[in-house]
Amino acid sequence: MSSARTLLRALVLLGVGIGLIVPAAAAQAEPSASELTQQINKASTELEKIVEAYNKAGEDLKATKAAAQVVATKLGPLEQQVAVADAEVGRMASVAYRSGRLANANALLQGGNGGLVDRLGVLDKLARDRQSQVASFTASQRQFLDEKAKLDAAQAKQTAQVKELAAGKKKIEADLDKLYKMREKAYGSATSSSGSYTGTVPSVSGQAGVAVRFAYNAIGTPYVWAAEGPNGYDCSGLTLAAWKAAGKSLPHNAAMQWDKVAHIGRSSLKPGDLVFYSGLGHVAIYVGSNKVIHAPQAGESVKLSSVDMMTPYGYGRVR
Repeated sequence: MSSARTLLRALVLLGVGIGLIVPAAAAQAEPSASELTQQINKASTELEKIVEAYNKAGEDLKATKAAAQVVATKLGPLEQQVAVADAEVGRMASVAYRSGRLANANALLQGGNGGLVDRLGVLDKLARDRQSQVASFTASQRQFLDEKAKLDAAQAKQTAQVKELAAGKKKIEADLDKLYKMREKAYGSATSSSGSYTGTVPSVSGQAGVAVRFAYNAIGTPYVWAAEGPNGYDCSGLTLAAWKAAGKSLPHNAAMQWDKVAHIGRSSLKPGDLVFYSGLGHVAIYVGSNKVIHAPQAGESVKLSSVDMMTPYGYGRVR
């Protein structure tokens, strides 16, 4: 079973669970603030998994499209070369045929055929040389066509995966929306925000300093799934955008970012490094003094938190 289908099935089960829990609780008594928070956090954690899986599918799809474009670019000139070479061989075959008939008649009249043999031999060699080129071009064309067919199949599969993940994301968001409405009715607000940062931004040199300042300036920006700014971020979208401002490229997926950074120990942490959580399902940017900046979850905004807000999975340095 594909990872997308596995995730989608898990989401359906989660949705059923939420659908059963919320009405039952509402029928008995209004849920407490802590109960609502637990339900929202649980659903948000599942949503983040889907968002990161969606982001990975998008990254894979971009790579496949780029590779397909490379093949298509090579394929066009190759097809033209094959057509020209094939036409040339056809022309030469026609000339050889006509020349052969005329030469045979001339040889009968003149009583000799040495010139005919020489002329036909040259034509035959030229034709065989051209045909060899056509065979080479055709083999290369077949190779590129096979590769393009594989890429087209992969692209179609990945596009289907994105649609499946998007459907799962909609189911989770629908459940979150129900919980947010309950919270707003009971407590006056469905979301929370710490506002923009008004303190002193630490002085950090180099590219890491650019990334850290970007992260501080993003505090208060709302969490938006699959977004990389400027009006919203998800976790990997924020770290991507911060380091993009510093001239470094990162994929829009926490696990893929982990694969790209240099892995370091806790004692080596410096501002600008990335801290990974939740089995590579969440990522934040370290800003020093045991603090990170991250895009937490739906309903919240980018904020400054303790590096130990969750148990870290690992630490990485952008290179």
